[in-house]
Amino acid sequence: MPTKGRNLPSVVVRRENEVLMFDCGEGTQKQMALSRIGFNKKMKTFITHMHGDHVLGLPGMLQSMSLLGRSKELNIYGPQGIRDYVESVNRTVQFQLVFPLRIHEVGPGTVVNEPYYEIKAVRANHVIPCFSYGLVEKPKPGRFNPKKAQTLRVPKGPLWKRLQLGQDVKIGSRIVKSSDVVGSPRPGAKLVYAVDTRPCSAVRRLASNADLLIHDGSFDDSMKDKAKEYGHSTASEAANLARQARVKQLVLTHISAMYNNPRVLLRQARKIHRRTVIASDLMVIEVNPSN
Repeated sequence: MPTKGRNLPSVVVRRENEVLMFDCGEGTQKQMALSRIGFNKKMKTFITHMHGDHVLGLPGMLQSMSLLGRSKELNIYGPQGIRDYVESVNRTVQFQLVFPLRIHEVGPGTVVNEPYYEIKAVRANHVIPCFSYGLVEKPKPGRFNPKKAQTLRVPKGPLWKRLQLGQDVKIGSRIVKSSDVVGSPRPGAKLVYAVDTRPCSAVRRLASNADLLIHDGSFDDSMKDKAKEYGHSTASEAANLARQARVKQLVLTHISAMYNNPRVLLRQARKIHRRTVIASDLMVIEVNPSN
């Protein structure tokens, strides 16, 4: 349930000129406005499972987008049932969307494969079918060395761009290789979103060496039995998984409404994984690759 200080789950990743949203709890469109995310951005939305606190924000968000004149296509990815849900709501409330909407019912594996990143899904351990998602950037080109390019008498302009893209160029009778002026490929960032789940091997493998893991931390350790009964995790269980997966930073989210102040969760988690924070509404975290 939402509280006076916490809304329901929705996490947005701003990547280049694209918005990647994970879950869409009630009131998400209001938080989007407060965050100045924009309602007409290139966007994909990923739903973990069909519990209301993760999907009831979709109708409001879609209608707000239409009222504000969205024109770009929106893709929604989620488990079986997401298509019927969205289509039935749009049909029964008699609201006509003004932008293209594509709904994808997905399974474990690579859900999205773009030129610069992938979205992977694994089955979480919850009381109903549920996915955890990983955003994995593909390796980035090495850094371009303009001084080396000048030393090799490569004219500044289109040839520099080709070298940066990994292409060799010909200058008169000479061949200048991209590797002469571009460093080794750099790893991309890796983010994992795993809510409404018990600690499980599938999530641990997905989170291996992640720069950021956003994980269910619903309860403190005294509520371990309740966490197990309802398919959630305690703060310590999330921290243990993060440590085992060698995660750079852990964010605990999906905090139970019983905690007005979740300091106890943070204290328990930090005993195991020092780089842990508690998610708060409108929190912004910059994610950079580990090296």
